Amino acid sequence: MVASLATAMLLSLLPLGAAAHDIPNDVRVQAFVKPAGQRLQLLVRVPLAAMNEVDFPRRGPGYLDLAHADPALRHAASLWIADNIELYEGDVRLDPPRIVDVRVALPSDKSFASYDEALAHVMGPRPPETMELYWNQQLLDALFEYTIASDRSTFSIEPRLARLGLRVVTALQFLPATGASRAFEFHGNPGFVRLDPRWHQAAWRFVELGFLHILDGTDHLLFILCLVIPFRRLRPLIVLVTSFTVAHSITLIAAAFGLAPTALWFPPLIETLIAMSIIYMALENVVGSNVQRRWMITFAFGLVHGFGFSFVLGQTLQFAGSHLLTALLSFNIGVELGQLLVVLLLVPALDLLFRFVVAERIGTIIVSVLVAHTAWHWMTERAERLSQFPWPTLDAAFVASSMRWLMLILVLGCAIWLVNAALRRSGWLTAEGKAPVRNADD
Repeated sequence: MVASLATAMLLSLLPLGAAAHDIPNDVRVQAFVKPAGQRLQLLVRVPLAAMNEVDFPRRGPGYLDLAHADPALRHAASLWIADNIELYEGDVRLDPPRIVDVRVALPSDKSFASYDEALAHVMGPRPPETMELYWNQQLLDALFEYTIASDRSTFSIEPRLARLGLRVVTALQFLPATGASRAFEFHGNPGFVRLDPRWHQAAWRFVELGFLHILDGTDHLLFILCLVIPFRRLRPLIVLVTSFTVAHSITLIAAAFGLAPTALWFPPLIETLIAMSIIYMALENVVGSNVQRRWMITFAFGLVHGFGFSFVLGQTLQFAGSHLLTALLSFNIGVELGQLLVVLLLVPALDLLFRFVVAERIGTIIVSVLVAHTAWHWMTERAERLSQFPWPTLDAAFVASSMRWLMLILVLGCAIWLVNAALRRSGWLTAEGKAPVRNADD
């Protein structure tokens, strides 16, 4: 009887204990990094509920015991913040920081709106010890200080704060000794981030990003596959790939400079159009195509894919520092390197397929139909998501934006006509305009 009663009491306590160590769903971290002289200050605000492995002293029905909370707050700042944030001067990791001070803040406190307000709050008076604050509803503000050689050095950070919650967003502001402040927003663990990158560092990061995006983007890979299937000779490949490159570069740069629509319906619209572009290319392969028509269609669809590329850059241009144009060009270079690798792999693979496995015409139809079938499912799913958004309001701003894009389309149409005429005169487009068909002896 006693054993049963003890077991029942233990089981009744388990849910309470588990709830005390639940991982929060959404956690927002705010931080400032400011080098000054031979020290670097890191100001951080984190919800207390996210640091659930620390036993904060409590009183009454769960109020934080402010009179005895300072050691636990410092332990939480060290365990959950300092141990999970690495700062670098140049490429040298800084020594562990000194905890200057910690404070409890109310959820309604707005002092982290600026560095000066946040610093004044952390260094200011503590809340009265008699305040009745539920421990898991408050915020922890902490000031850390690192020793540095010079505030003119370049600094980097590697935050590993994803363990604070299921979805962790870190808003960080870097205030260098020279130049304007720079804002960052990280989701989860962003890896090694240069807070003020040199141009070559930004260039390399975005070349890598563009290269990996092509290799990881299934829809872009299928588009390139459809593009290459009927045209595997050097001359038409140069025309087609160049057309796609120039087109997506135009809209990518335009979007980066804020010329693309910012409405919520725009991304699903572009994703739907990308799926439609794959279907069109696949069906054109089935019915037959020619270089002259293909390069112009490729240019039009390249404009659409450029907007798709811009969605990837939306959250990553913050890592470009003051080198926005360098980052954009580098991303394009990475995309082109990825495309070149894909083409170099596809051409011999298709040659082997059509030479030893299936006749070229039948193989083209089979592969294209399979691609079209896949893209059709993408299109219907994306169109369904798009249909959930209301139609844009036909106001003056929408009409003005539409007119600008119509003028750009008109200019691009004239440029396409001139380039097409020049290609025909130069012989880059075959006289008969048909896609070259290889036989077994070619």
